[in-house]
Amino acid sequence: MRGRAGIAGNPVLIGAATTLVVIVAVFLAYNANKGLPFVPTYTLRAEMPSAANLVPGNDVRIGGTRVGFVGDITAERQDDGSSLAVLELTLERGVSPLPKDSTLVVRPRSALGLKYVEITRGTDREGFADGDTIPVAAASPVPVEFDEVLNMFDDDTREAAATNTTGFGDAFAGRGESINTAIGALRPLLRDVIPVAENLSSPETNLRRFFDELGDAAAIVAPAAETQARLFVNLDRTFAALREVARPYIQDSISGGPPALDSAIRSFPIQRPFLRNTEGLFAELRPGVRSLRGSAPTIADALEVGTRTLPRTPPFNRRLASLLESVQEFGEDEMVPRGLRATTGALRSLQPTLEYLAPAQTECNYVALWFRNVSSLLSTGDRNGTWQRFIIVATPQGPNNEGGPAAAPANGPTVDNHLHANPYPNTRAPGQPPECEAANEPYASGQTVVGNVDGTQQGTTEGTP
Repeated sequence: MRGRAGIAGNPVLIGAATTLVVIVAVFLAYNANKGLPFVPTYTLRAEMPSAANLVPGNDVRIGGTRVGFVGDITAERQDDGSSLAVLELTLERGVSPLPKDSTLVVRPRSALGLKYVEITRGTDREGFADGDTIPVAAASPVPVEFDEVLNMFDDDTREAAATNTTGFGDAFAGRGESINTAIGALRPLLRDVIPVAENLSSPETNLRRFFDELGDAAAIVAPAAETQARLFVNLDRTFAALREVARPYIQDSISGGPPALDSAIRSFPIQRPFLRNTEGLFAELRPGVRSLRGSAPTIADALEVGTRTLPRTPPFNRRLASLLESVQEFGEDEMVPRGLRATTGALRSLQPTLEYLAPAQTECNYVALWFRNVSSLLSTGDRNGTWQRFIIVATPQGPNNEGGPAAAPANGPTVDNHLHANPYPNTRAPGQPPECEAANEPYASGQTVVGNVDGTQQGTTEGTP
């Protein structure tokens, strides 16, 4: 009883025991990242393309579980001049042996830059012995560092992203209804596009060769790109001018074209001998006609004194006997009447079309006015060229207005929101009232008028009596 009290009450022994406990605790805490002392470990060396900001003491994990730590990190220079990072991995003995087809990758543990080594255990029966080196080929995949991702957003990229955001905002502003309509139309579009996509993806379609051929075609026509661009610009100007007379004039001409072509198919083979003889005649007349250009003053003088020359024509007429005989033989040829009859038939088939189109010029003077207006259409310009004169007319606002798609003709409720369209104005053609309706129709304010305007309009235009 006295001995136990003496030990507990001895301050030297108590201090020594306390100091020993503190020294052991500090030692264990200092070496915690290097494993507990006297615990068996499994050591490997691993070659990595880059240490990727690893530091000694970072974790080594398999399946998210810590199985060791990174001991030392050194750099080794290769024969080709490149450098590798060699990691000394201290692993738990339970990991041994690590299969030789295992892979390693350095992963971030947090956004602050802390890293760890992730080992994906393989399935190979052979494993690394204690102290072996894992080759650099096992370091895959190559990780993408967080700072590399942030480096994509440089000054130019951030400025472009801001510009795109502003542009998209301006583009979608005030277009909510149109966007909703487009989204509603996507469902039938996606339903219908499925069979199209199946056909395009079929090997029998050979879509890949189609795009290859498109590339070859584009390369072939590339030298003529500017010429083709000018061609389309000129075609646009031509068709814009023809649009004014597309209906009914050009439309009626196209409608009457098939009967005329059928008649031509029937009559042209019959007329071919006549045309061939006519070609020979004009070929023989060509030298004389060419000389007439310089002989016109002389011919004029000859006509003035023609009366004195007429008595001398009988000898000349006798010399023309052979020519007249040839003309007579031509007239008696059995093919000539057939050609004349076929020509007469062709002209008769064209007569209804000509009778319908003729009043547009003879009565209403539309053709002459069109050419006059076209000649002044491009009369304004400068030293760089001319430009087409035009005026912008604002579209009235209201239901079914002419500014966009409409379900019916515009018909109010405002005075201006009324459709006035007359695609086939009267031109005093047969069967039509005696009026030149185009450009003479009265404007019915506050009324919707489609087609010919009621009443008989003015029967003349500018330039007609």
